[in-house]
Amino acid sequence: MKGKSIPWISEQLNSLKEQHLYNNILTIGSAVGPEMVVDGKKVLNFCSNNYLGLADNPEMKKAAIAAINKYGIGPAAVRTIAGTTVLHKELEEKLAKFKKAEAVITFQSGFSANLAVIPALVGEGDLIFSDELNHASIIDGCRLSKAEVIRYAHIDTKDLESKLKAADKNKKKLVITDGVFSMDGDIAPLDKIYEVASKYGAILMVDDAHGEGVLGEGRGIVHHFNLHGKVDIEVGTMSKAFGVVGGMVAGNTETIEWLTQRARPFLFSSAMTIPDVAACIAATELLDKSESLVKTLWSNADYLRSGLKKLGFDTGTSITPIIPLMLGDSKLAQDFSKELFAEGLFAKAIVYPTVAQGKARIRIMNSAAHSKGQLDRALKIFEKVGKKLKVI
Repeated sequence: MKGKSIPWISEQLNSLKEQHLYNNILTIGSAVGPEMVVDGKKVLNFCSNNYLGLADNPEMKKAAIAAINKYGIGPAAVRTIAGTTVLHKELEEKLAKFKKAEAVITFQSGFSANLAVIPALVGEGDLIFSDELNHASIIDGCRLSKAEVIRYAHIDTKDLESKLKAADKNKKKLVITDGVFSMDGDIAPLDKIYEVASKYGAILMVDDAHGEGVLGEGRGIVHHFNLHGKVDIEVGTMSKAFGVVGGMVAGNTETIEWLTQRARPFLFSSAMTIPDVAACIAATELLDKSESLVKTLWSNADYLRSGLKKLGFDTGTSITPIIPLMLGDSKLAQDFSKELFAEGLFAKAIVYPTVAQGKARIRIMNSAAHSKGQLDRALKIFEKVGKKLKVI
């Protein structure tokens, strides 16, 4: 039975389609890998955040199955009541060792981790200094905290310092930045941000969602800049390079203890499921033993970026495996993505509100699992579509 239509929703959906901002959601019909089935068609995958190719890793699948056989599917409770299993504790201990941190607390997702941490650290009357291109989860966490948000120019430490200097010295201050910015692929100058934040007595928090398994020999941006014990809060995710799902927060023991008492997603949302936790443990062990996947990821990224630039594409300011193909116009980006798919390559158009108006792009995500042959096939498809749509 067809439900009653809400007029303003119908109008807004039509408007999105007319402006070429409507997001057509495709369906995956296979395991996630360098090639996969999307909407019934086998395509090259340059769309997922599966940086290290672990989403279909045999060892991780075995670990998940073994855990299900021993512990079941899920704890069916929040962590503070009856949801903390021996696997949750093992994962947090292994992550702390891997991150070279005193302690780690895990959450249901990286998004949940940001929603958990920010309101637990600051509240009404406090100040948050946030990079203008920070992720939506940071923005939402800031809103929930009810603290005053002061945005500083993207990765501009001089602007950050001027705003910190002008702020009320008696107010609690929190500086937040992404580590790797997910749409542009550039890196926050965390060493310089630390110097500025410490100068003005601010708590420093970094969201390392796209740095986990990528920067710092795979250990993340804090390791990359050798800032262990200096960055107060390091948020991460296990849904990208780890190939599973879940969020993590690393910090000193006291801060992590505070989050067990006041982080609302920890207190009021059910714990990560058993197979997810087991797979994350296996992923952590794999990364701790070897850096070979990380090295392959960077080699593939350099190869693909170099090839795209030689073809004449604008790859923006990226210096990481995230490669934005800058197109500007939303319709062009949507058309480009459709043409790529028709040629057997899956890479989605990114348009407003994910990026600013006039900054539409194709975000290309390669992985350690891609072969050179697959990268070469991709470059030929990008060249064909680029010439067809007169981008190059």
